Amino acid sequence: MSEVKGHEQPLLVAEHLCAWYGAAQILFDVDLEVRRGEVVALMGRNGAGKSTAIKTLMGLIERRAGQVVFMGRDISTLPAYRIATLGLGFVPEDRRIFTDLTVLENLAVGRQPARRWPDGSLAPEWSVERLFDLFPNLSEMPHRPGGKMSGGEQQMLTVARTLMGNPFLVLLDEPSEGVAPIVVEQMVHMILALKRQGVSILLSEQNLHFARLVSDRVYLLEKGHIRFTGTLAELDQLEQVKKDYLTM
Repeated sequence: MSEVKGHEQPLLVAEHLCAWYGAAQILFDVDLEVRRGEVVALMGRNGAGKSTAIKTLMGLIERRAGQVVFMGRDISTLPAYRIATLGLGFVPEDRRIFTDLTVLENLAVGRQPARRWPDGSLAPEWSVERLFDLFPNLSEMPHRPGGKMSGGEQQMLTVARTLMGNPFLVLLDEPSEGVAPIVVEQMVHMILALKRQGVSILLSEQNLHFARLVSDRVYLLEKGHIRFTGTLAELDQLEQVKKDYLTM
């Protein structure tokens, strides 16, 4: 994986992020950041708070606190639809495709204008044709309703629909959860392809092998607290940390 350049400004910075479901606090002062062209894994066991963190960044958790800055703008109190229009994409774990709409119609729903980086250069821009190159399976079923697709195909469609919004950064929630090994392999190739295109990704994941294949850095989350921050190579040197926070 490429090294992160220290002088680059982070695309996304979260400080003292807290979140609650009702009276139950799930996240406790979580700090994290993602830089341009970087893939970052937010890891931990089931129930560690990974998905809650992703949803909180996206503005989908009603009761939240702390600061989230995206592309230099404070988005801490913005609703999710406003955050999406700024170029932060979200791929939910439960896919949420429109089952009555075809592949092409689902993609059309996600379309947003092209974007530019602060220096004026074009950010990655996605068309149906480019997405069909990235996801050949979808190119074979453009008129198939979402409800008649396999779980893996729906997962690919959800990612493709998000990319139609031309995001600067994609929040990817549990991409390897509950899909066949061949789909996991496709997801690895897809993430690496997006990285080459300049798309940054923050993914929540508990599969260490998957994370190792795609990620530059990792945050380990346990019971809503960050317990480790570093590269995968650094994590691999800490067997006790992996045992304490990743193994079942």
